[in-house]
Amino acid sequence: MDLKISNISAKRRLLSFFFILQMAADLVLCQLHYMIPEESKHGTFVGRIAQDLGLQISDINSRRPRIVTKDGSDYFQVNLQNGILFVNKVIDREELCPEISICIVQLEVILDKPVQIHHVDVEIDDINDNYPVFPAKEYKIIIAESILPGSLFPLEGAVDADVGTNSITGYELSLNDYFTLDVHSYTHKGKSVQLVLKKALDREQTPLYNLTLIAYDGGKPNLSGVAQLLITVEDVNDNAPVFDKTIYRTSLLENSLSGTFVIKVNATDLDEGENSEIIYAFNKLVPQQVRSIFSIEENTGIIRVIGELDFEKENLFEIAVEALDKGHKILVGHCKVLVNILDVNDNPPEFIITSLNVPVPEDSPPGTVVAVISSHDKDSGENGKVHCHISKNVPFKITPTLREYYSLIVDGPLDREKTSEYNVDITAEDEGSPSRSVTNSIHIQISDVNDNPPSFRQYSETISIKENNPPGSHIYTISATDSDISQNSFITYSLNDGFIDGIPISSYISINPENGKLFALLSFDHEQITYFKVQVKATDAGLPPLSSTLSLHIFIEDINDNAPSLLALFSSSENAVTEMVPRSSTEGQLLSKIKAIDPDSGYNAWISYEFKDLMRNSPFSVGRHTGEIIATRSFMDSDSDQHRLLIEMKDHGDPPMSSVVTLMIILVESEQQLQIENYSHKRKNDNFSDANIYLIMSICLISSVFLITLIVYTVLRWQKYTQEINTLRQNVLCSSITRSWVYSQQRQYKVCLNGIPPKNDLILFTPNYLQTGMEDATLNTGSLTSDLAGKVRGQ
Repeated sequence: MDLKISNISAKRRLLSFFFILQMAADLVLCQLHYMIPEESKHGTFVGRIAQDLGLQISDINSRRPRIVTKDGSDYFQVNLQNGILFVNKVIDREELCPEISICIVQLEVILDKPVQIHHVDVEIDDINDNYPVFPAKEYKIIIAESILPGSLFPLEGAVDADVGTNSITGYELSLNDYFTLDVHSYTHKGKSVQLVLKKALDREQTPLYNLTLIAYDGGKPNLSGVAQLLITVEDVNDNAPVFDKTIYRTSLLENSLSGTFVIKVNATDLDEGENSEIIYAFNKLVPQQVRSIFSIEENTGIIRVIGELDFEKENLFEIAVEALDKGHKILVGHCKVLVNILDVNDNPPEFIITSLNVPVPEDSPPGTVVAVISSHDKDSGENGKVHCHISKNVPFKITPTLREYYSLIVDGPLDREKTSEYNVDITAEDEGSPSRSVTNSIHIQISDVNDNPPSFRQYSETISIKENNPPGSHIYTISATDSDISQNSFITYSLNDGFIDGIPISSYISINPENGKLFALLSFDHEQITYFKVQVKATDAGLPPLSSTLSLHIFIEDINDNAPSLLALFSSSENAVTEMVPRSSTEGQLLSKIKAIDPDSGYNAWISYEFKDLMRNSPFSVGRHTGEIIATRSFMDSDSDQHRLLIEMKDHGDPPMSSVVTLMIILVESEQQLQIENYSHKRKNDNFSDANIYLIMSICLISSVFLITLIVYTVLRWQKYTQEINTLRQNVLCSSITRSWVYSQQRQYKVCLNGIPPKNDLILFTPNYLQTGMEDATLNTGSLTSDLAGKVRGQ
């Protein structure tokens, strides 16, 4: 551009020199010189050419003046009427004389008659009708931001077709802080224009300057031309990349998958081009462990997850990130990314049994510590808070003690006999959402304590022993159970002290202490003893030993070992009875009665009567069950006065036993009958008196024994009651003592016929669980009854 400006200026100087020489020659040679402004309109007066050439008005038409130019132009004409030179057409000085500052149109005025040639110069005076014009409306200038202040940048000046003062006289630059103009005039027409840098540029601050260059002329009014200077500041890599933030913070769930977006860092470089192109990378000091978990995209600055995160291992990552530009001299920007790992409830609780005290004795009181459990959760916050609870319906509970420690304690009564072991499910559950839990089972065995005495199936049992048993025979087996185990369940059996008719029970029976087998030491006789009671004690081997008692009611079962025998009251001699019967007895009349007794009982003592070897026409019959002798017809004179009847008395035992009694029937007349009746009445009264005596004696004896027993028992109970009251007073305790009596009943069925003394043919006992005093009374009653029967037999 500078070379071009220099060439133009040289051409202008050369043309101006030739123009000045030509003008000087013209001034010397020409006769007339006129001056008109350019752009004059048609008809504009130039000069009185006829008059100035010395022509008369009258001569103008005859001499016919003509205007001739060298180039043949017809800018001017002469008015043949008045000889005035006028403008024929508009003249543009810049078009006519583009390179000459003084524009003269040379005219040749030719006159006829005679021919004369006159030289006339018409100077075209410039008017300010052209604006200064720059070669281009916009100039693009590139200046490196590293250029020092004071540097010059030549500019192409404007061109104004006008000349003189109408041409360009100066330049102006729009207001700015960085640039100014340096204008020098090197000719009368040309000027040198240069752009001067006042202070250092900063592309990052102002990368482009749009300045207006104004060229103005000296006309009145002055005209101006405008050109735009687009000054681009060329970048130099003088700025390092800068991140938006010095520290980036973000949070990330620990269960984030590979490829999860973490954060996008962004850096900018005030430079441009390659100097502003940025790539992102981790700082070299970032450990390999972090690089294995995170990656950064070098073009976008996006950080993503590429590995596994675990809050429990690392919950905060500090990553140093660099931004590097691509300039010739690489500049680096720095920032830090803080990645906070958020806990996720991804770890179940864990618990360890640090202490386990098993087996647990079944008598352990509530609060006894069975196990100590420590629990923890690798998660944090609510996710790491753990609560423990156990399965329901178990006599245990879990309570927190110290931090992360729980105690499994007894919470209810334990009974090994009901439940010997427990599987306690302990569940540890955190407070995460959703919560996670783990359940483990603890096997707890309950150890035995001797808290259960031996037990029988029932508090009392009833057994029967057939009389005449061989001595030493096994009669029964006592069986007790103990719900305890091991030594606490080993049972031994023994008999409590007792007496039967003053004889120790141990003389009657014995028991094997190991297996509970009862043995009869002697042969029992139902006719002597029908019932007795034995207290069997079962004792375990625990410490202390526990025991329980079984009441064993033993009945001596009757067997048919006694044949019926005639009651002594009915016989005059052994097995022989004589009866006086009136001959006047009629049919169906009771003649006599046979009464037999059997020491046995039940069916064995149930006696039936029947005749043996009875004659066909015998006038007698016997009641099968009553023993009554009845007349089957009236006696006839032909009947013998004596009748010998054999009556068989047979029991219902198995096998049955029997005996035969001889009944002598003597038939007598009426007077003899009266004597017989008196005799019979006397016998009945005697029998009645004897029976009443025995009965009264028995009742008195039983009542006395009962009364004595009741008195002794009351005294003993009163003493014990007094001792308990004194003890309670000492211990300041209150209690109530209640006792109950249980009485037994004994039913006896008695048959009394014709005033014959009653006899205990069949005695049925309904055994209850008798108190000791009542049992003794009953035994005594039985003895009295046996004695009474013996006395009757003796009679």
